[in-house]
Amino acid sequence: MKIEYDEDTCIGMFQCVAEWEGFEKDKSKGKAILNDSEELEDGVFVREVPEDAELDAKFAARTCPVDAIKIYDDDGEQLIP
Repeated sequence: MKIEYDEDTCIGMFQCVAEWEGFEKDKSKGKAILNDSEELEDGVFVREVPEDAELDAKFAARTCPVDAIKIYDDDGEQLIP
């Protein structure tokens, strides 16, 4: 499973941080940070989700009020949102 995070869309509610340790707060920017990610394109970050963290990552994506987080399965199909 893969997670994609759009930093430009993020409004800094940090609900994802509360749901999964893969995210942390960047108070200087007022945005979340997707740890251990690569920048896919300008402001869009992606990383693989460990199997034992899949449920938490899905909750993080579902709690984002602006859909800045997308979850893809191993075949590339978008699961959330």
